[in-house]
Amino acid sequence: MIGFIVAGLIIGALARLIKPGKQNLGLLATLLLGLVGSIIGGLIAQFFGTGGIFELNVLGFVLAVVAAVLLIGVAEGLSGRRRVTR
Repeated sequence: MIGFIVAGLIIGALARLIKPGKQNLGLLATLLLGLVGSIIGGLIAQFFGTGGIFELNVLGFVLAVVAAVLLIGVAEGLSGRRRVTR
């Protein structure tokens, strides 16, 4: 469980470094996006037959970072829509 949280933080941090621009995300949001990205990446890697969802493998890690980058983009888009100034 602790390893999963640490992996989520690492994946979320890497995704924030890869995504251009400034993200207004806190540590908890980074952790959650990293965890969701790692689950998505693990599921896709499992679909390709490289191992189970919770196994550490290169393809799963790369796909998790890519998924987290996409999730950061979605989170930015959703939070940008809420802040409409008049």
